[in-house]
Amino acid sequence: MRAFFRRAAALVAFVALLWAVHLLNWIIGYGLNPAFGLIPRHVSGLDGVIAMPLLHGSFAHLMANTPPLLVMGGLLVATTTRALLPVNAVVIGLGGGLVWLFGSSAIHIGASGLVFGWFGFLVARGFVDRSLITLGAALVVGVLYSSILWGVLPGQSGVSWEAHLFGAIAGAGAAFLIRTHVHAPRLGGVDLD
Repeated sequence: MRAFFRRAAALVAFVALLWAVHLLNWIIGYGLNPAFGLIPRHVSGLDGVIAMPLLHGSFAHLMANTPPLLVMGGLLVATTTRALLPVNAVVIGLGGGLVWLFGSSAIHIGASGLVFGWFGFLVARGFVDRSLITLGAALVVGVLYSSILWGVLPGQSGVSWEAHLFGAIAGAGAAFLIRTHVHAPRLGGVDLD
């Protein structure tokens, strides 16, 4: 139980860090965004692969990302024991790397790529692991956030649909690559195809 509370505290600390970085960014006139945002196919924008989830364009942008970060992050904390860091490394590294390679010429910022990555991971893992816990988490995420899938389509001005799409792909990939060791009975004889 102590490990769960440590992971939950780390999630809350991460969200608090996002708010602290945003407050600093707002004070300096959002100067961190062009300095550390992801700029596709530019070496100077490569550090944005790591920094992109920490930066936001407005308080509304960060407020829109905070609830899904807490809900999906809470489900990850509760069900993903020791695989939490590798899952996040794949979502941030692979998702951000694909945005850097294939994204539109813009400065990409925001934690929504991470949100979509966690969404993709939680849903895909439900089908990969087929335990009652992971299927339940997939169901909760699907019911609460299935409407975010529209965010992977181009069309909204100022929205990095590429970060959404590649985050979701990276998260689903992580579900297949990383074993999460959920200690729960699997459903036997159930065909989910």
